[in-house]
Amino acid sequence: MSGDSLPPVVVSLLAAIEARPGDVPLRLHAAALLLEHGNAPLAIAQCSAVLQLEPGNTEAIDLLTRSTGALAPDRPSEPQREPAAAFDWESAEAEVAGIMEPAYIDHSAAEMAVDGPEEAGLRLADVGGMEDVKRRLEMTFFGPLRNPELKTLYGKSLSGGLLLYGPPGCGKTFLARAVAGELGASFFAISLADVLDMWIGSSERNLREIFEIARRTTPCVLFLDEIDAIGQKRSHLRSNVAMRGTVNQLLSEMDSVGSDNDGVFILGATNHPWDVDTALMRPGRFDRLLLVVPPDEAARDAILRYHLRGRPLEGIDAGKLAGKTENFSGADLAHLCDSAAELALHDSISSGVPRPIRMGDFGQALREVKPSTGPWLEDARNVVMFANEAGRFDDLLHYLKQRKLA
Repeated sequence: MSGDSLPPVVVSLLAAIEARPGDVPLRLHAAALLLEHGNAPLAIAQCSAVLQLEPGNTEAIDLLTRSTGALAPDRPSEPQREPAAAFDWESAEAEVAGIMEPAYIDHSAAEMAVDGPEEAGLRLADVGGMEDVKRRLEMTFFGPLRNPELKTLYGKSLSGGLLLYGPPGCGKTFLARAVAGELGASFFAISLADVLDMWIGSSERNLREIFEIARRTTPCVLFLDEIDAIGQKRSHLRSNVAMRGTVNQLLSEMDSVGSDNDGVFILGATNHPWDVDTALMRPGRFDRLLLVVPPDEAARDAILRYHLRGRPLEGIDAGKLAGKTENFSGADLAHLCDSAAELALHDSISSGVPRPIRMGDFGQALREVKPSTGPWLEDARNVVMFANEAGRFDDLLHYLKQRKLA
C-alpha cells in the first residue's frame, strides 16, 4: 500500500508523529492501523522507532513480531478484520464526517480510553516552584470552589477550560494531576490516540462518549493532552474532512450543548498553542491560557532533590546544580540525574566496589546533557514578535523579555 492510498486517519496520524516524534502511544496506534491495512513495512518502522525510545516496550515488540510475520512468504499473514461492506476511502473524504460509517463497529475506543478514572494522588504542594502558576490556579479554580457564597455574589463562573502551554517536559501533565488532587477529583487523561479511529465518524463518537463518561464521574478533571493535535486549526485541515469533524465535535462538547459540564474541569495542554483552532480559545471554551515555563532555580532545586531521593549520594549540592541548569526542563533534570547515576554505576561495576553518586558525576553529565527548551523558545519568540493575535501570548512575551530573548 503506497502512502497515497493510506486511509486519511492514518495519514493524519503520520503527520502528527512528524510533529511529535517522541509520542509513543501515537506511534503504537499508527503501527496497529498500518498493520491492519496490510502495510507491514511502515508498521515495522513505527515499532522500531518506539523501541529506540522505550527499549522493552511489550506492545511494540508484539506489533513488531506480528508485522514481521506478515512479511514472511512462507507464513500466512495474520487475518485482518474486514468491515461488512467495502469502504471507499477516497469517496469518504468528500463526505461529511459521520455519514458513511461501516456496518461493523468494534467496542468503543472511548470506553477503552476511559475504562476508569485515575486517582491523581498529587497535590499542588508536590509541585516544585511554579508560584505564578499556582497563584493563577488559586484565582481561577480553587478560590471560587472554596468560597461558593462569594463565587455566587461576584457572579464568578467555573465554566470553560484552562489551557496549559509551554515547552515540552516542563510539567504540564504533572500539574494537571496535581489540580485533580487538589480538587479531590477523578482524573481522565486523554490523548490523540484515544480519540482517533480509522472509521469516518467514529472519532467524533469517541470524543462524545469521553465527555459523557466524564459527566457521569463528577467531580473530575478531563485532561486533553496535545490539544493542538485534537483541536488543530481547521484552516490547516481543508483536505481532511475527518479531522475537521473531530474539531467541530470538540467545540460542541465544550459548549455543553444539550448537556451539563458542571463538575467537569477541562484542562488542555500543548507545546504549540498557536496551532490550536482559534474557536477553541473563545469564552466558554479554553478561554484562559496559563504559561508553564522551564522551572526557576528554586523549582530546579526541588526537582533535583525529588529525582535523587533513594539514591546513594555523597557531597551532592542540589542548590549549586540548580544554579548551573538554567533553561533545563523538568524532563532534562530527570535525565541529568539518571546520567550521573549511570556514570557512578559504571564506575562501580568497573572497580568492583560500589560507590555513591558525587558532584564529579554531575560535572561530567552536564558536559553531555543540554537543555532541550532552546528550539521551542526560538519558535515562541517568532510567534510573539510577529503573530501575537490580540495579545493572547503577552505572558510569554513578558517571560522572553525578562530573559532578554525578545
